[in-house]
Amino acid sequence: MRTSRFALATLAACMALAGLPAAVHAQRPGEPITLNFAGAEIEAVARTMGAACSSAAMVFAMHHTQALTLAHHGTAGPIAELTAAIARDESLLASATTEITTGGDVGRSTCAVERDGDTVILEKTAPVISYGAVADYICTTARRGPDAEPSDQVLVVCPAGDTTLEQISTWDVLGFRGTCSPGFLLKTRTSAAHVLPVDYSTISASTMLPGSHTLWASVWLGIADAALSKARDATRSAVRNKPGATVPQAAKLAELTVVHQRFEASVVRALQRYDDFLRTPDREPTVSFTITMNNLKLTASTAVIEVVLGALELIGINGYREDHPASMGRLVRDALGPQLMVSNDRIKANNAHLVLAQRGD
Repeated sequence: MRTSRFALATLAACMALAGLPAAVHAQRPGEPITLNFAGAEIEAVARTMGAACSSAAMVFAMHHTQALTLAHHGTAGPIAELTAAIARDESLLASATTEITTGGDVGRSTCAVERDGDTVILEKTAPVISYGAVADYICTTARRGPDAEPSDQVLVVCPAGDTTLEQISTWDVLGFRGTCSPGFLLKTRTSAAHVLPVDYSTISASTMLPGSHTLWASVWLGIADAALSKARDATRSAVRNKPGATVPQAAKLAELTVVHQRFEASVVRALQRYDDFLRTPDREPTVSFTITMNNLKLTASTAVIEVVLGALELIGINGYREDHPASMGRLVRDALGPQLMVSNDRIKANNAHLVLAQRGD
């Protein structure tokens, strides 16, 4: 069995430049919440990291999705003190939004929060918790209480010091190995103040879903960037070897550039729409907005495969080799994962319901 090692070195180097809780720091009294920080954009950093180490980039993206959620929903009321501490300490945030008993449906929970005075108790069996073993906090979904419906969910920020994790599976996968995402039985007893005072359905619609889809898409675009770069290098090498001749790789590279630019344009448009949404005082997501964010995930998760496999075909046998600088092995393995992360079939089914409710908003 292959071993998975957390992409700590790459992540640490990037965090030294970008900072972990950037989305939280971006919130200032009276200022709109955006994805911007320190003169750069989180999505641009995610894209750059995606080209170099997609596992570290996915950790970066997942952390900032949770940080954005706290910046949006955790700056008022009892949770505000914890949010401030997370920002001050530059804590690493993970999430546990899936549950073995719900088949990957993040909109439903079987586990429930139980209250005991000023504390809450929660036990959840999660099929995956990315980098859960090294996270400082795990943002966990659960039913509001033992009598609540499966869709009546809250988000609990579980500190590592109040939480135990019992590993129930391994992380022996094709790609994104460095995210270290085995399954865990999570048990926590923590302050009731660590429950966000907003329904999870609202959190999901306004920050968790669009935040994850835009940042993930940026990472996957970075993977496509790396693949296109390798394809360009291979084409230039072929031209140097046959000066004055028209090499077949040139035409293939031109076609691949069209696919890549179309991919890039779709990500840029969606990011702009989400940034506009976050700048709007009344941040109520419309059906059209949700469909757009869902479609971004569908488009990006298939476009990255098209670019990466196209680059592999152009490069040829050297791209298939693991011992060559042009090797496409890691990029191919990582490119196959996005369509399975929150299954594309599930998103298509959700869109089928949403389009019937769309009113031209």
